[in-house]
Amino acid sequence: MKNIIVTGGAGFIGSNFVHYVVNNHPDINITVLDKLTYAGNKENLVGLPADRVELVVGDITDAELVDHLVKEADAVVHYAAESHNDNSLKDPFPFVQTNIIGTYTLIEACRKYGVRYHHVSTDEVYGDLPLREDLPGKGDGPGEKFTSETPYNPSSPYSSTKAGSDLLVKAWVRSFGLEATISNCSNNYGPYQHIEKFIPRQITNILSDIRPKLYGDGKNVRDWIHTNDHSSAVWAILTKGQIGETYLIGADGEENNKHVLELILELMDQPKDAYDHVQDRAGHDLRYAIDSTRLREELGWTPQFTNFKDGLADTIQWYAENKEWWTAQKEAVEANYAKNNQ
Repeated sequence: MKNIIVTGGAGFIGSNFVHYVVNNHPDINITVLDKLTYAGNKENLVGLPADRVELVVGDITDAELVDHLVKEADAVVHYAAESHNDNSLKDPFPFVQTNIIGTYTLIEACRKYGVRYHHVSTDEVYGDLPLREDLPGKGDGPGEKFTSETPYNPSSPYSSTKAGSDLLVKAWVRSFGLEATISNCSNNYGPYQHIEKFIPRQITNILSDIRPKLYGDGKNVRDWIHTNDHSSAVWAILTKGQIGETYLIGADGEENNKHVLELILELMDQPKDAYDHVQDRAGHDLRYAIDSTRLREELGWTPQFTNFKDGLADTIQWYAENKEWWTAQKEAVEANYAKNNQ
């Protein structure tokens, strides 16, 4: 494997994967295919070697372009997605177009040319788990965490279109012999994340002297993983994973939203109660939790960032030191939230 395509490689998680591969696998050349929507940013790829990383601006639903690129590739790693839940509730169509039609276009090209395909998905396809005040740890019983056997039960236009794309991949493996794997990952945090998302929005609010907001009572639980750990896991699955299988990626990072926000405030030398509650989001999932046992035992993967507070401190520092990366977007993001929460 010498030449890989990374779709969505100018976005948050995709660009971090590109940086990971460049830094750790010097024999790999990467073609980034990205539409450069508001969530994609060429600045995320600045400093990468031009002889190893090429950016192609284009749409994954463009069958002619995808065919042209895939026939020269050894593997496709598919990150590109419409992914913001609030936006999916307002206008689901772009999610259907990108997440379902885009995936179909890619897997058809990979089937045609016999190219290895890895599909990056989300734990949100499984719906949610019962809320627990005492957050569980390792060794919980069946049903306490998502596994690859958990039935799909998506609750938003975003998660339902990701579930649909997962099922397309599974069907293409079974019906057409597509050489594919799937990973469902928990919530990512780290550098280059768009400031509409929960953690960077709170950080940039504080840096901008805007009082942070919290949906509902803040008891909703997410299983956080640093994006660098997600990248190393995807590489392990791409290179060592069993074709046709699904691997769940998580780092035992369960925290409720209230605690995360209060921890951000503490790390930024603010009072822990310096935020406001706003009306909860429609269909807001209660709790996600990943069982990554199979990934760890089968492929020997382990996360590097096991202390959430330390990873969060590093993330805060990145946004504080890279204000030019996000400042221009801030006013529009806050205006959009204000409009949707009237």
